[in-house]
Amino acid sequence: MSIKILEKKILADVPGSRIVQIKLAAQNIAVRAKAGQFIVLMAGEEGERIPLTIAEIDANKTAITIIFQEAGFTTRLLGKLNVGDSLYALAGPLGHPTEIHKSANVIIVGGGVGMAEIYPVTRAFKAAGNRVTTILGARTKELLILEQELKKASDNFYITTDDGSYGKKGFVTDILKDLLARKSEPYSLVYAVGPIPMMRKVAETTKPFNIKTLVSLNALMVDATGMCGCCRVSVGGKTKFSCVDGPEFDAHEVDWDELTKRNKIYYDKEQHICRLNNL
Repeated sequence: MSIKILEKKILADVPGSRIVQIKLAAQNIAVRAKAGQFIVLMAGEEGERIPLTIAEIDANKTAITIIFQEAGFTTRLLGKLNVGDSLYALAGPLGHPTEIHKSANVIIVGGGVGMAEIYPVTRAFKAAGNRVTTILGARTKELLILEQELKKASDNFYITTDDGSYGKKGFVTDILKDLLARKSEPYSLVYAVGPIPMMRKVAETTKPFNIKTLVSLNALMVDATGMCGCCRVSVGGKTKFSCVDGPEFDAHEVDWDELTKRNKIYYDKEQHICRLNNL
């Protein structure tokens, strides 16, 4: 069955970084998907399989929206497709959905393209009656995405940029640490998605406060059904698979050193393939 691109929008475009949003006709996935789950797609017949979070489901549950940053071969190839083009393959929803329950005060942190991944989770926690504080972090103002959408779903809203071009200059953990140190509100959960260094820093920031912290891991995936073992991570001293055991895990139990090393295994080869294909 053809998986057509219904809409395409460039959310951010600065030298070396382009973030793209596409809406796909995918009724079978849309009727089942929940916040926190992901899909795996193939842009072309000879391409690799890559996981992407389901950012939004349309009101009629006939289409899904995904957001990605053009980084490696497949995301750059995907970014070249336009409305009316079709993907070769699409599978999902995959992974465990986020456990959404009323837990009073929740802090949700999104860094980089992780802002797209926290969007459905933020909305779900808010709909469940939680008081939601959202912290967004971007390298510069031009790379900030979904600002108004996330602000609408939040009770408290903060923005940081590395270069100080928008919001507060600094990092998401600067705001996070300040909020936790105030102790004016008892927070029951911190949920974070973004680059590995950011999620690791969030874990280090919340641990002294003994606050439950969840992260959605972007470990390398191939099969995404638990058969290949490529996405294995160590959590609490045990081997877990991001695709079937996750993608969310207790941030305080993740072996961040191992995850960092594994995610860099194919970086040089990926860049070489992109150069060969002029991507």
